[in-house]
Amino acid sequence: MKKSTIWLLSILLFAACSQQKNNNPVNMIVTENLLPGTLDWLIEVEYDTCSTPEHAFCRRPQIEGYCSQASANHGDTLSLFVSTNPASQFTLDIYRLGYYQGKGGNLKRSIGLLQGKTQVEPNPDPVTNFFECNWDETYQLIIPQDWLSGVYLCKLTTQPDKYQSYIIFLVKDNRKVDFIFQCSDLTWQSYNRWPYWHSLYDEAHIPWKGASETTITRSSFDRPYALYVNLLPSDFNPLSNGAGEFLLWEFPLSYWMEQQGFDVTYISNIDTHADSAELHRAKAFLSVGHDEYWTYDMFNNVSNARDKGVNLLFLSGNSVSGAVYLDPSTDKRPNRIMGRTTGEDLKDTSLMGATSYGVGYGSFICQEPAHWLFEGTGMQKGDSITNLIGWEYHGRPTGGQKDLLVVAETKINSAGFGLINAPHQVATIYTTDKGNFVFNAGTCWWVQLLAKTPAYQHSKRLDTFIDFSTPDPRIQQMTLNLFKKSLENNQ
Repeated sequence: MKKSTIWLLSILLFAACSQQKNNNPVNMIVTENLLPGTLDWLIEVEYDTCSTPEHAFCRRPQIEGYCSQASANHGDTLSLFVSTNPASQFTLDIYRLGYYQGKGGNLKRSIGLLQGKTQVEPNPDPVTNFFECNWDETYQLIIPQDWLSGVYLCKLTTQPDKYQSYIIFLVKDNRKVDFIFQCSDLTWQSYNRWPYWHSLYDEAHIPWKGASETTITRSSFDRPYALYVNLLPSDFNPLSNGAGEFLLWEFPLSYWMEQQGFDVTYISNIDTHADSAELHRAKAFLSVGHDEYWTYDMFNNVSNARDKGVNLLFLSGNSVSGAVYLDPSTDKRPNRIMGRTTGEDLKDTSLMGATSYGVGYGSFICQEPAHWLFEGTGMQKGDSITNLIGWEYHGRPTGGQKDLLVVAETKINSAGFGLINAPHQVATIYTTDKGNFVFNAGTCWWVQLLAKTPAYQHSKRLDTFIDFSTPDPRIQQMTLNLFKKSLENNQ
């Protein structure tokens, strides 16, 4: 074992023991990450296994699956639905993702050989793309009481051929907590093209028809996530293999937060939508990576949490951009079908402090070095963090909050995406009458420079030009400053 690993384990163990000695609640994240880590949760999939353009959204029909709900609490029953083609036996291993000595995962349960079968592929509606799989249940999982809230991956492996894919779900809880980490599964699903060009962007099965303007398409959560190669112009291109887009957008922050020992719990967009009091148990709410699609209930619930004193940290880009609705499935399970609304736009500036835009690139340029955000970074006015802005961003015009401050601003390069004189990117912060604050990083890529996770893999594309393989200590320090400030705000 490396000395650095031994040192970190010693620190985490000391923190856990000190909390118990002082009669303070044990930090469950610290205790959890003392469990043995493993890399066995990783799936090896070759990059280019489908012909262009389908390779970006292809599937693995040899084994694929989905679950009955996005998140589940302790004692809840979760149904798993798996199809194998051809029919074959398979194993099911369930991992919680975190830090775990840098390995990123801890094995929670191994299920022996299960008999798979080829399940029926539904016929999508020729215009709306809508379908539900309605597969036969393969395995029923009751969430154990000792499973900590987090993101869980079921790794499916056929026998003897070793084809693999994931099923993703969240375990949630009801405890008082410092940070609520929201996973953007509405956005994952909006881009899910399983089985073939059937996302919210593919009206009448035609790729990108209508793009974000169409309100005809409808998508169900009752289907697998396709294999997703993000095709972003960066070196960070993890394959999802059925895990939505978590490994790309959210995992670097989750991995880093758990390494640091922050008290964090996890929810989905759907939980934010469904429970108006969900966020009030936390000191801070985190919007992470690419958090594009929101319901009106999500917007209202997050706004209300802010007004009740919860800090909001938008470590994300293109967020609060598209309004969607949620409908029950045909068998009446709530919030299983989504589509775009025809109503008014979400008031992103009133919540985040800046406006959501699409694609744009740039460097993060410091404008207010005396602000507490930059403490310990050594950054001066005009100093920049190269290529931090992208894939999509937030910019001017800003909101009308009385003390809103633009802490960073840069001119945007639209990189051929048709934006003429694109609005400047801005990072903003404002404080409410309660004393809590709202920070808006204004970029999808904020968390990419926090940590290099085991899911990181180098893209084989020749036009790659942004390197996220080395974490940036300035981003780490700014994020620490944000989290420390959040904890000072006692609820």
